[in-house]
Amino acid sequence: MFGRPGSIQLARIFGIRVGVDASWFAVLFILIFFLSTQFRETMDSSDSAAYATAVVSALLLFASVLVHELGHALAARRLGIGVAGITISPLGGFAMMRRESRTPHEELLVAAAGPAATVLVIVVCVALDLIVVGPGRFLHAAVLSNDVRITPVLLTLSWLVTMNAIVLVFNLIPAYPLDGGRIARAVVWSVTGDRNRGTRAAARLGQGFALVLMGIGIWSLLGWDAIVGLWCLFVGFTIGGAARALLAQSAFAERLEEVSVADVMDEQPIGVPEGLTAEAALDEFFLRYRWPWFPVVDGDGRFTGVLREERVRDAVAHRPRDASGPPTSVAELTETDHAGQWRIGEDQSLRALLDSEGLRSLGAIMAVDRGGVLRGVVTAGRLRRALHAAVSTR
Repeated sequence: MFGRPGSIQLARIFGIRVGVDASWFAVLFILIFFLSTQFRETMDSSDSAAYATAVVSALLLFASVLVHELGHALAARRLGIGVAGITISPLGGFAMMRRESRTPHEELLVAAAGPAATVLVIVVCVALDLIVVGPGRFLHAAVLSNDVRITPVLLTLSWLVTMNAIVLVFNLIPAYPLDGGRIARAVVWSVTGDRNRGTRAAARLGQGFALVLMGIGIWSLLGWDAIVGLWCLFVGFTIGGAARALLAQSAFAERLEEVSVADVMDEQPIGVPEGLTAEAALDEFFLRYRWPWFPVVDGDGRFTGVLREERVRDAVAHRPRDASGPPTSVAELTETDHAGQWRIGEDQSLRALLDSEGLRSLGAIMAVDRGGVLRGVVTAGRLRRALHAAVSTR
């Protein structure tokens, strides 16, 4: 939902970095303070029992937010989208993806996975409550009523159901950056076939919802509840800012789609023939140009993979001088497992290039024609210059 990528690391779950924003600790203590008073009245218990229940409940609430974000992260990873980490903030959480969704189907699955995880949390809590105490006491605990005897476990589970239900409904509002906004973006994208139209629709819905929230906040400040008013103003301002940023991003993305890979690539790539020997490749390419790797091409000029200097040097160093067999060829040393990630069509846009996994892992990407023939290379430096030019002409 909300959050920033910078955070204090707490743990790694399923290999995903989990951290919290520094301000989260202050909000946690404030939440515990308010819950302690409410829980003491609901349970008619001592201060220590109410405080302990409040601490556990607050931590479990943030754990529920983490489950929500893990839903996004695991769905993204299953679709081949890398996840840099998860940050929990006072307003919710944020799963940082290494690239955007490439299809509306991906966008929909990733966006819906978070709410689905929240539904699972609600179902588990409700099931435990009903098994232990039945529906009557569960409803009293959910609304913090002291009409019946409420135990700490019952109160915690019931309160979690209420809070997660609120989070679920709020998060499904079709306004970016909420999950409902991302779902709306996927729907418009699917119907129109235009990602930017879906992005603009979600952003404008976000701006409209932000105005509604800020209006409620002002009304609450004037005659209802100052805390609710301040919360609505803050959240409305945050949503509005995110929506404006998304509109700016959409406009920039449209400009990037006007520029093709062929417009920014080095049109004179140096490729190593795969039939060359390791010794010849070392002498004619690595010692001459001093580059750590080269693209490899077959007899027809098609890109087949990447040749790294360390593999060539190792092959040359370990070949006996009196070896009677054929020398090691470049084809035997070529890395081909990720060749698909290291290439892009020369007619593709810079937007597609930015989404490329190969550019991040290799620092460059090979531009090929429709037949797979190597036509150019785009390095990270050339891409930065192209992006700078695109920004300066906006």
